[in-house]
This record gives sequence, structure tokens and C-alpha cells, in this order.
Amino acid sequence: CTFPMKLWLLVNSPCVHSVRWDARGEGLFIDQGLFEQQLLGVGPGAAGEEELFKTKNFDSIVRQLNLYGFHKLTVRPTSSAAGSRPGPATAGDDTSYPDGPLHHFWNPHFRYDRPDLLVKVKRLTKANKEKLNAGLEVTSRLPDDFQH
Repeated sequence: CTFPMKLWLLVNSPCVHSVRWDARGEGLFIDQGLFEQQLLGVGPGAAGEEELFKTKNFDSIVRQLNLYGFHKLTVRPTSSAAGSRPGPATAGDDTSYPDGPLHHFWNPHFRYDRPDLLVKVKRLTKANKEKLNAGLEVTSRLPDDFQH
């Protein structure tokens, strides 16, 4: 499972509260403290599920996001959209991030309503950068369960 696919599964999982869509469904909010506990197995109450990413270092996750073309956006402290999921809200949906700090990432091909765009989320290798600079498209194949 590729890094973007893992991220897609996490952000769409009702069990994962450390990674959420932004209000427009075009970006991700990541609660660093909760993410480290839930998914990296760090700190008190850690679930010990670090095998998902093979790291316990949040900075490594940020490097992966950057390698796959995600850009960090400024989080406005007054933003009420932090943590809300696009689409119908569920009763009792917790929109607070008590563990902070909160990070907001965006990639043009990582959107709530467009799993088909995941093929365009590519690791920025030297070869891929050369293709992009030459105006060529860089894609990968979607896993079978995302094929229609």
C-alpha cells in the first residue's frame, strides 16, 4: 500500500481522529500529538501501531507528505472548519484538537470526492521531476479495489 493510499484510508476511516479532511474536502488536518499516539505508537496511551508507517518520527511523515507533493498551509487558530468532515455531519462529531499542534496539508490530487485522482499523487523522484518539468504527466495505477 503506497503512502498516499494509506493516507486516503486513514482520513476516510471513522476510527481515526488524528487525520481529518478540511471543510472543503481539499486538504488534510493532522493533529500531531494524537497522530503520534494513534498511528506512530509514541507517548502515553500509544496504541503501538507504528508498523503502518515504519517510523515513530512525525517529521518523517511530514517529509513523506512533501515528497508526494503535499504543501503545508497556515492553520488559522480561529478556523471553525478544523476537524470537520465534508458532507453530512454526524451527531457528536468531535471537531476539537486537544493534543495539537495542528498541521494543514494540501495536494491538488488528494480530494474527498475524487479517489480517482490518487493515481496522480506521485513521489517526486528525480525521474518524475524531469517528466513534470518536460510537461509530461506522471501517474500510477490505482489498487484493484479502487478500479471501477
